[in-house]
Amino acid sequence: MISGRNRRIINAIQKQEACYETLNDLFGMARAVYEDDNSELSYALKLTKYVKDMIAYLPAEEKLNELYWNVLLWEAPHLFESFLLYMEKNRPAEEKFYEPRVNPLKQVVDAIQDLADDLLDELFINMPSRVGKTQLVKFAYVWWGSRNTELSNLYTAYSDKITNAFYTGCIELMTDPTYTYAEIFPNNKIVKTNGDYEIIDLNRVKTYPTFTCRSIYGTLNGSCDCNGLGIADDLFSGIEEAVSVDRQVTVWGKFDNNFMKRLKKKAKLINMGTRWALGDCQGRRRSLLENNSEFKNRRYRVVSIPALDENDESNFDYPYDVGYSTEDYRMMRASFEENDDMASWYAQDMQDPIERQGALFTSDTMKFFNPECDMPEREPDRIFMAVDEAFGGGDFVSGPICYQFDDTYYVPDVVFDNGDKKVTQPLLVDAIIKHKIQAVQFEETKTTMDYREKVEEMLKEKGYRTNSYGKAAPGNLGKRTRIFDKAPEIREMYFVDADHRTKQYQKFISNLYTFKMEGKVKHDDGPDSMAQLCTMKLGDVASVQIMSRRELGI
Repeated sequence: MISGRNRRIINAIQKQEACYETLNDLFGMARAVYEDDNSELSYALKLTKYVKDMIAYLPAEEKLNELYWNVLLWEAPHLFESFLLYMEKNRPAEEKFYEPRVNPLKQVVDAIQDLADDLLDELFINMPSRVGKTQLVKFAYVWWGSRNTELSNLYTAYSDKITNAFYTGCIELMTDPTYTYAEIFPNNKIVKTNGDYEIIDLNRVKTYPTFTCRSIYGTLNGSCDCNGLGIADDLFSGIEEAVSVDRQVTVWGKFDNNFMKRLKKKAKLINMGTRWALGDCQGRRRSLLENNSEFKNRRYRVVSIPALDENDESNFDYPYDVGYSTEDYRMMRASFEENDDMASWYAQDMQDPIERQGALFTSDTMKFFNPECDMPEREPDRIFMAVDEAFGGGDFVSGPICYQFDDTYYVPDVVFDNGDKKVTQPLLVDAIIKHKIQAVQFEETKTTMDYREKVEEMLKEKGYRTNSYGKAAPGNLGKRTRIFDKAPEIREMYFVDADHRTKQYQKFISNLYTFKMEGKVKHDDGPDSMAQLCTMKLGDVASVQIMSRRELGI
């Protein structure tokens, strides 16, 4: 409990003008509060955060810089991010790991902190390869074991080669003089290492070492224990193993029956790696957490960061050329599409596992065209559009536009956006007018028909009339059946090729690729709107007349 005297001192300091002296005094009080009562750590850390925040607003000064690093050093055993920053204090900027990658890795850092603060029990980390996830978790593993050297911590991966590299990397973090580990944990000493058994003991030799690294196929039973942090990292060697149902069963057995049995009740767990398939270890584990009532009190979080964000831009375009640019990832995607292996692109890079057996739309079964030269040079026989409205939950408004030439159908443009109606309704209006659309079908319910009516009102204000009407939306089962039924017709239509797609169109195509008949589907808006479009193919041709406001009486 903070004494009344200390509170008065702290309040008095904070009321003074921020400068080196007042911030240094406040830092001193933060340390004093913690030394008086360790249970006041969170309050002490609030004070040190205030000090760091104020330093950032003050003119650069050597003693303020020194104060900043002193604060980080004091915080490092308690805050994972401070540990990361201070560990690399003396390294050149271009050789640092965390600072160049802070965006987006801070999401993972904050989640690991919540594990340490007992706000979570379990964490899933999914990111593309070579963007820093294993190195980040290596820092976390060392930090975790160094804070309490009596805890035993366990790391596993699919091979001895991987676990040995992780083991060697942990020793490097603790012994390489370019890192500041000895300053952060001056009382910790490595008393035993064994490269054959991949173990590290700090401060005293124990039955179950401070750190153990062991492959999922290695000896876990009886020789390993974990009451600290357990990490399962990429338990499949690659795509061939991961998509094999037999291997999925085998690896899951090793994970659930061997590795998980080593974790004590209070141990924390990190699951990480590529999401290859719904039936991989992470998929099965998440299914337990999400669907089994026995796990209802298990606190977990999924941090999944895809290669490309919602704007089709790279999430990992780090400085010093240590990441991947938007162009890099788009080239990768194009290569996967050329090889008709978009399932691997989504799994490896977008962290969206696809069951290949259930995919209805693949690049080798669909038809594509160049909108600049491949469509007939005459007016279409018909131009129509189907709109799948969004009703929340991150769904997209999907509105593919179809040009009909005899018995051939082209989809040259689409509205595909997950914004609210203030965003999507104007997009639909602009598309309808731009393409001179003759008929628009909205899939709706009685409670959502006002969405269509507002679009019609906006069109009327702009002097444009079209045949706009609503149609009842089927249930989820009905949607899937309709999509499956219309899939052959959808595959016969022509879509814009990869070189000429807008960002909206690329999202739409990606949504088609990721739809599958089996398992959970996060969003089926694209394929559902295409199924609607197919039901319109036999509809009547509507005439369009552009009228002035005077003629319309408005």
